[in-house]
Amino acid sequence: MSWLVTGAGGMLGRDVVGELTRRGEKVTGLDRRTLDITSAEAIDRALAEHRPDLVVNCAAYTAVDDAESDEQTAARINTEGPRLLARACARHGARLVHVSTDYVFSGEARTTPYPEDHPPAPRTVYGRSKLGGERAVLEELPGTSAVVRTAWLYGVHGHNFVRTMIGLESRRPTVDVVDDQRGQPTWSADVAARIADLGPRVGDGAHGVFHATNSGEASWYDLAREVFRLLGADPSRVRATTTDAFPRPAPRPAYSALAHGRWQEIGLPAPRDWRAALHEAMPRIRKESSLRETP
Repeated sequence: MSWLVTGAGGMLGRDVVGELTRRGEKVTGLDRRTLDITSAEAIDRALAEHRPDLVVNCAAYTAVDDAESDEQTAARINTEGPRLLARACARHGARLVHVSTDYVFSGEARTTPYPEDHPPAPRTVYGRSKLGGERAVLEELPGTSAVVRTAWLYGVHGHNFVRTMIGLESRRPTVDVVDDQRGQPTWSADVAARIADLGPRVGDGAHGVFHATNSGEASWYDLAREVFRLLGADPSRVRATTTDAFPRPAPRPAYSALAHGRWQEIGLPAPRDWRAALHEAMPRIRKESSLRETP
């Protein structure tokens, strides 16, 4: 099977390319410099050249706060880009896995994880643009596409909460972290593995929406304390605060946990607990962080 990964320069995109490479798959990774997903002509050239059986779209506009004042750009990349990809996949006979987000839900008044079929109700420009992309993909490729929603991603590559906490632990005596937002800390490498598992099943009984997060629940405060503990630092140095202490243009979901029922339908187990994933991920993230800090 031949794969093409868009957004291959980002945290998740790099992990997807790496996971497929480890599995011995034929994979081409294209970052935003080598493929503009808002250009129908560029997409058509890429698919004609590489002839993928499966496309994984990791390209996205992810600046949640900036999107509030730049709705046009968010919609162009997150809604129209996936539509153009899906149409090109239809023309070239390729299947498509499209990565989306928990921000398609309101994140309010919830105490149990959102199932895949829960009605979306985004509260931000970013969430609306990503929901538009989901709908475009499923409309254009109803039987040969899958939408993979994820949330609270951290990983070896790029900027993310875990890497930030590792840096702050060495520089500050205490760190204030919000304790009134709950979700599922998720290692990007686990999402990459789940996408690699799902891909061959798309169009062969698997299509529609899947949730790819680690299981269990935590607040950002809980996650920060666990990072400190794994660093051998005193978790009490992390102090709980509220969302109001960090005002942002885009409202953050108070509850972002996602249910994973659809994996069992296609014969895959539920994702592992977030603590187990973090325990495995930390040595790799610390190593990469150290390398970046070395002069």
